[in-house]
Amino acid sequence: MMKHLFFPGENSSRPTLLLLHGTGGNEHDLVGLGKEIDSSANILSVRGNVLENGMPRFFKRLAEGVFDLEDLQARTEELKSFLDEAAQTYKFDRDQVVAIGYSNGANIAGNLLFEYKDVVKGAILHHPMVPRRGVEIPVMSGTSVFIGAGKNDFMCPAAESEELKDLLQNAGASVEMHWHEYGHQLTQSEVQAAKEWYKANF
Repeated sequence: MMKHLFFPGENSSRPTLLLLHGTGGNEHDLVGLGKEIDSSANILSVRGNVLENGMPRFFKRLAEGVFDLEDLQARTEELKSFLDEAAQTYKFDRDQVVAIGYSNGANIAGNLLFEYKDVVKGAILHHPMVPRRGVEIPVMSGTSVFIGAGKNDFMCPAAESEELKDLLQNAGASVEMHWHEYGHQLTQSEVQAAKEWYKANF
Protein backbone atom coordinates (compact mmCIF):
# COMPACT_ATOMS: atom_id res chain seq x y z
CA MET A 1 0.00 0.00 0.00
CA MET A 2 1.10 3.55 -0.70
CA LYS A 3 1.20 6.05 2.18
CA HIS A 4 -2.18 7.72 2.26
CA LEU A 5 -5.03 9.26 4.20
CA PHE A 6 -8.66 8.20 3.89
CA PHE A 7 -11.58 10.27 5.14
CA PRO A 8 -15.03 8.67 4.78
CA GLY A 9 -17.57 10.98 3.22
CA GLU A 10 -20.91 11.99 4.64
CA ASN A 11 -22.79 10.73 1.59
CA SER A 12 -22.02 7.28 0.15
CA SER A 13 -23.60 8.22 -3.18
CA ARG A 14 -20.93 10.89 -3.80
CA PRO A 15 -17.69 10.07 -5.62
CA THR A 16 -14.39 9.28 -3.94
CA LEU A 17 -11.79 12.00 -4.56
CA LEU A 18 -8.30 10.67 -5.32
CA LEU A 19 -5.87 13.44 -4.34
CA LEU A 20 -2.40 13.55 -5.92
CA HIS A 21 0.07 16.21 -4.72
CA GLY A 22 2.79 18.09 -6.57
CA THR A 23 6.56 17.67 -6.23
CA GLY A 24 7.67 18.06 -2.62
CA GLY A 25 4.14 17.67 -1.30
CA ASN A 26 2.56 14.87 0.68
CA GLU A 27 -0.77 13.25 1.44
CA HIS A 28 -1.86 16.19 3.63
CA ASP A 29 -1.42 18.92 1.01
CA LEU A 30 -4.62 18.68 -1.02
CA VAL A 31 -7.08 17.54 1.66
CA GLY A 32 -8.41 21.08 2.07
CA LEU A 33 -8.78 21.37 -1.70
CA GLY A 34 -10.68 18.08 -1.84
CA LYS A 35 -13.07 19.22 0.90
CA GLU A 36 -13.57 22.51 -0.92
CA ILE A 37 -14.50 20.67 -4.12
CA ASP A 38 -16.91 18.25 -2.42
CA SER A 39 -17.33 18.35 1.36
CA SER A 40 -19.49 15.21 1.41
CA ALA A 41 -17.26 12.93 -0.71
CA ASN A 42 -14.79 10.26 0.43
CA ILE A 43 -11.22 11.53 0.27
CA LEU A 44 -8.29 9.26 -0.59
CA SER A 45 -5.09 11.30 -0.52
CA VAL A 46 -1.89 9.54 -1.60
CA ARG A 47 1.83 10.23 -1.20
CA GLY A 48 4.16 9.51 -4.12
CA ASN A 49 6.69 6.74 -3.58
CA VAL A 50 9.62 8.44 -5.36
CA LEU A 51 12.03 10.85 -3.66
CA GLU A 52 13.89 13.53 -5.60
CA ASN A 53 16.39 15.30 -3.34
CA GLY A 54 14.17 14.39 -0.42
CA MET A 55 10.99 15.63 -2.12
CA PRO A 56 8.16 13.13 -2.70
CA ARG A 57 7.03 12.64 -6.29
CA PHE A 58 4.87 10.10 -8.08
CA PHE A 59 7.50 9.18 -10.68
CA LYS A 60 11.07 10.00 -11.63
CA ARG A 61 12.15 12.60 -14.13
CA LEU A 62 15.38 12.90 -16.07
CA ALA A 63 15.37 16.72 -16.04
CA GLU A 64 12.88 19.57 -15.60
CA GLY A 65 9.93 18.65 -17.82
CA VAL A 66 11.58 15.41 -19.04
CA PHE A 67 9.84 12.32 -17.66
CA ASP A 68 11.43 8.96 -17.00
CA LEU A 69 8.85 7.12 -19.11
CA GLU A 70 9.76 3.65 -17.86
CA ASP A 71 9.33 4.73 -14.26
CA LEU A 72 6.16 6.64 -15.14
CA GLN A 73 4.63 3.43 -16.49
CA ALA A 74 5.65 1.37 -13.48
CA ARG A 75 4.39 4.00 -11.00
CA THR A 76 1.12 4.41 -12.90
CA GLU A 77 0.53 0.67 -12.64
CA GLU A 78 1.42 0.87 -8.93
CA LEU A 79 -1.12 3.67 -8.38
CA LYS A 80 -3.82 1.81 -10.30
CA SER A 81 -3.26 -1.32 -8.18
CA PHE A 82 -3.33 0.74 -4.99
CA LEU A 83 -6.60 2.36 -6.04
CA ASP A 84 -8.17 -1.05 -6.70
CA GLU A 85 -7.00 -2.34 -3.30
CA ALA A 86 -8.13 0.79 -1.47
CA ALA A 87 -11.64 0.45 -2.92
CA GLN A 88 -11.86 -3.01 -1.37
CA THR A 89 -10.30 -1.91 1.93
CA TYR A 90 -12.47 1.16 2.42
CA LYS A 91 -15.59 -0.16 0.64
CA PHE A 92 -16.06 2.70 -1.80
CA ASP A 93 -17.48 2.45 -5.32
CA ARG A 94 -14.50 1.88 -7.60
CA ASP A 95 -16.51 3.18 -10.56
CA GLN A 96 -17.12 6.54 -8.89
CA VAL A 97 -13.61 7.94 -8.46
CA VAL A 98 -12.59 11.46 -9.47
CA ALA A 99 -8.85 12.19 -9.52
CA ILE A 100 -7.63 15.64 -8.45
CA GLY A 101 -3.96 16.24 -9.19
CA TYR A 102 -1.62 19.21 -9.11
CA SER A 103 1.55 19.39 -11.24
CA ASN A 104 3.37 16.05 -10.78
CA GLY A 105 0.16 14.58 -9.37
CA ALA A 106 -1.81 15.85 -12.37
CA ASN A 107 0.74 14.23 -14.67
CA ILE A 108 0.36 10.77 -13.19
CA ALA A 109 -3.42 11.24 -13.16
CA GLY A 110 -3.18 12.08 -16.85
CA ASN A 111 -1.17 8.95 -17.48
CA LEU A 112 -3.78 6.88 -15.64
CA LEU A 113 -6.26 8.16 -18.24
CA PHE A 114 -3.82 7.43 -21.08
CA GLU A 115 -3.17 3.89 -19.85
CA TYR A 116 -6.45 2.46 -18.52
CA LYS A 117 -9.98 2.67 -19.87
CA ASP A 118 -12.54 3.92 -17.33
CA VAL A 119 -9.88 4.06 -14.58
CA VAL A 120 -11.62 7.10 -13.10
CA LYS A 121 -15.00 8.73 -13.73
CA GLY A 122 -13.40 12.13 -14.11
CA ALA A 123 -10.31 14.18 -13.35
CA ILE A 124 -9.38 17.69 -12.26
CA LEU A 125 -5.88 18.33 -13.57
CA HIS A 126 -4.17 21.45 -12.22
CA HIS A 127 -1.21 22.46 -14.42
CA PRO A 128 -0.64 19.11 -16.17
CA MET A 129 1.72 18.23 -19.01
CA VAL A 130 1.25 15.62 -21.73
CA PRO A 131 2.42 12.44 -19.96
CA ARG A 132 3.36 10.49 -23.08
CA ARG A 133 3.24 10.98 -26.83
CA GLY A 134 2.79 8.62 -29.74
CA VAL A 135 0.70 6.11 -27.79
CA GLU A 136 -2.80 4.77 -28.33
CA ILE A 137 -5.19 6.25 -25.79
CA PRO A 138 -8.27 4.32 -24.60
CA VAL A 139 -11.72 5.51 -25.63
CA MET A 140 -12.80 8.04 -23.01
CA SER A 141 -16.47 8.58 -23.81
CA GLY A 142 -18.20 9.18 -20.48
CA THR A 143 -15.05 10.64 -18.89
CA SER A 144 -15.09 14.30 -17.88
CA VAL A 145 -11.86 16.27 -17.39
CA PHE A 146 -11.13 19.76 -16.07
CA ILE A 147 -7.75 21.33 -16.91
CA GLY A 148 -6.51 24.38 -15.01
CA ALA A 149 -3.60 26.24 -16.57
CA GLY A 150 -1.64 29.48 -16.28
CA LYS A 151 -0.89 31.62 -19.33
CA ASN A 152 2.49 32.48 -17.79
CA ASP A 153 3.36 29.04 -16.46
CA PHE A 154 6.98 28.45 -17.49
CA MET A 155 7.00 24.93 -16.04
CA CYS A 156 3.97 23.95 -18.10
CA PRO A 157 3.70 26.04 -21.29
CA ALA A 158 0.26 26.90 -22.63
CA ALA A 159 0.85 24.80 -25.77
CA GLU A 160 1.37 21.76 -23.53
CA SER A 161 -2.02 22.22 -21.89
CA GLU A 162 -3.73 22.76 -25.23
CA GLU A 163 -2.12 19.61 -26.65
CA LEU A 164 -3.32 17.56 -23.68
CA LYS A 165 -6.84 18.94 -24.10
CA ASP A 166 -6.83 17.96 -27.78
CA LEU A 167 -5.53 14.45 -27.08
CA LEU A 168 -8.21 13.84 -24.44
CA GLN A 169 -11.00 15.27 -26.59
CA ASN A 170 -9.90 13.23 -29.59
CA ALA A 171 -10.20 10.13 -27.38
CA GLY A 172 -13.80 11.06 -26.57
CA ALA A 173 -13.43 12.80 -23.21
CA SER A 174 -15.42 15.89 -22.33
CA VAL A 175 -12.82 18.54 -21.46
CA GLU A 176 -13.16 22.01 -19.94
CA MET A 177 -10.17 24.37 -19.85
CA HIS A 178 -9.72 27.18 -17.33
CA TRP A 179 -6.99 29.77 -17.88
CA HIS A 180 -5.58 32.35 -15.50
CA GLU A 181 -2.95 35.02 -16.09
CA TYR A 182 -0.43 33.69 -13.57
CA GLY A 183 2.20 30.95 -13.45
CA HIS A 184 2.39 27.45 -11.99
CA GLN A 185 0.65 28.32 -8.73
CA LEU A 186 -2.83 27.06 -7.92
CA THR A 187 -5.06 30.14 -7.73
CA GLN A 188 -8.36 30.62 -5.93
CA SER A 189 -10.11 31.41 -9.21
CA GLU A 190 -8.88 28.11 -10.62
CA VAL A 191 -10.14 26.21 -7.55
CA GLN A 192 -13.56 27.87 -7.79
CA ALA A 193 -13.78 27.10 -11.52
CA ALA A 194 -12.93 23.47 -10.78
CA LYS A 195 -15.57 23.39 -8.06
CA GLU A 196 -18.27 24.75 -10.39
CA TRP A 197 -17.26 22.28 -13.09
CA TYR A 198 -17.43 19.43 -10.58
CA LYS A 199 -20.88 20.46 -9.35
CA ALA A 200 -22.14 20.53 -12.95
CA ASN A 201 -20.74 17.09 -13.77
CA PHE A 202 -21.03 15.06 -10.54
